[in-house]
Amino acid sequence: MITVRRAEEIYQAQGRIESGTFTGRWHFSFGEYYDPNYIQFGTLRVFNDDTLAPGAVWPLHPHREIEVVTYCAEGEFRHADEHGKGGVLQKGWVQHTTVGKGMFHSEINHRPDQIMRFIQMWFMPHTPGLKPAVQQKQVEREERTNRLLPLVSNDDPGSLPIASDAKVYSCFLQKAETVTYKFPKDHGGYLYVVEGGGVFVGDETLRHLDAALIVGAPELRLKAQEDAELLFVVAGLK
Repeated sequence: MITVRRAEEIYQAQGRIESGTFTGRWHFSFGEYYDPNYIQFGTLRVFNDDTLAPGAVWPLHPHREIEVVTYCAEGEFRHADEHGKGGVLQKGWVQHTTVGKGMFHSEINHRPDQIMRFIQMWFMPHTPGLKPAVQQKQVEREERTNRLLPLVSNDDPGSLPIASDAKVYSCFLQKAETVTYKFPKDHGGYLYVVEGGGVFVGDETLRHLDAALIVGAPELRLKAQEDAELLFVVAGLK
C-alpha cells in the first residue's frame, strides 16, 4: 500500500533561532507539532526538512538514545558538539551520529551569505547506552545518478553503519529513468522528493516536496517524469 503525503499537507514550522531564522517541514510529530497519525514509521521517529537563514545557528541542545542521520540538501551544514567538534557537509553529503547515552550538539549554517537546507532523520536505536560517535561521508551526484545509493546501512560496504534497523538511500533520478527496490520482510519505505520531480510510484505521482509511505509491497519501482533528487528510508516495522 502506498500512502501519498502532499507537500501542502506536511506540517510547516518557522521561528527565530540564534543569529537568524528557520523554516521547516516536519513529517512526524516533533516539538509543538503533534499528529496521532504520524508519530513515527517503524524505527523512523523524525524526518525534518529544515532551512536556516545565512549564518543562523540552532543552539546547543541535549539529546539521548537516538540515531541521527543528517543529509545536506543545499548550502553547507556544520555540526558541533559541546566541545566545538563536528564536521561540515556539502550538498548531497551525509552524517550519522550515535547520540547514545547523551550529548549536546548544534546545527549551524556554515555560510554567512546563503541559506542552508538539511534533512534530519532520527531512528530508534537497537541498543541503549552507546558511546556517542559521529561519522560522515562525501557523496557526489555521479555516485547516486540513476541508482539508489546506500548512504547509511549495515549491509552495504562503504556506507555509514547505524545502531538501528534502518537504511537511508539517495538517488538523482534522471528524466525517464527507472530504479527498483526489493523490500526485506517486515520493512517499509518512506520516500521524499527533495528536489525536482515528478516521479511515478506505482499508480501515484510524487512532485517536489511530496512524500510517500510504502507498506506491504514486495518491491518499489520509481520512474522519473523529470529529473529528481530523492531520499528513501527503509525502516524495520517490528
